[in-house]
Amino acid sequence: MRDRYHNDLAKIVDRVLELFDLVEVAITQATEALLDQDRVAAEDVITRDASVDAVCRDIEAAAIDVQVRQQPVASDLRLLLAVQRIVSDLERSGDLAKNIAKQARRRYPDVVVPEPMRETVVAMGAAAADLIRKAAEVFVNQDAALARQIESEDDHMDALHRSLLAQVISSNRSDPVETTVDLTLIGRFYERFADHAVAIGRQVIYLSTGELT
Repeated sequence: MRDRYHNDLAKIVDRVLELFDLVEVAITQATEALLDQDRVAAEDVITRDASVDAVCRDIEAAAIDVQVRQQPVASDLRLLLAVQRIVSDLERSGDLAKNIAKQARRRYPDVVVPEPMRETVVAMGAAAADLIRKAAEVFVNQDAALARQIESEDDHMDALHRSLLAQVISSNRSDPVETTVDLTLIGRFYERFADHAVAIGRQVIYLSTGELT
């Protein structure tokens, strides 16, 4: 009976890591679609978000089932509670990647990101993918020290967001109104994506130390 219990917990962790991979692929591909006016890539991100949602539901159901059947205590209970919150953040992260892809699809075949802003958006996409990758590492290793570093690395995304907004403001007399709106939304999507990585890090701190941050 205990072997099944630990096997169920291991399967839940594996599914969460699968979910991290799906979200990392989504944000990477959404960024590529945005920068390359790639409608096929954008459609793929939008379509595959349903798979992200399905994995989220499966993990949540499995976590609840283990809690009901086994009534875990201490660290195992913290794991299951943290998993449910992490899955929620990953689901929202997937939605943000989908929203970025939708911006690319909506403006196709027009350029969404003007040349002067490309470098900043490239950096935001890379930072988002790096943060979610590190969040996965933090989760699998239950590394509270690395989890705390994620929050400081989020400062880099905030700086990029401010830079993008400054570029948008300085160019809004020459760019179409649609471009200004698109870039303002896109910047916010990347910033919120990073915020979810920070939230995941805080859940890992709770998981490994019992400390709520």
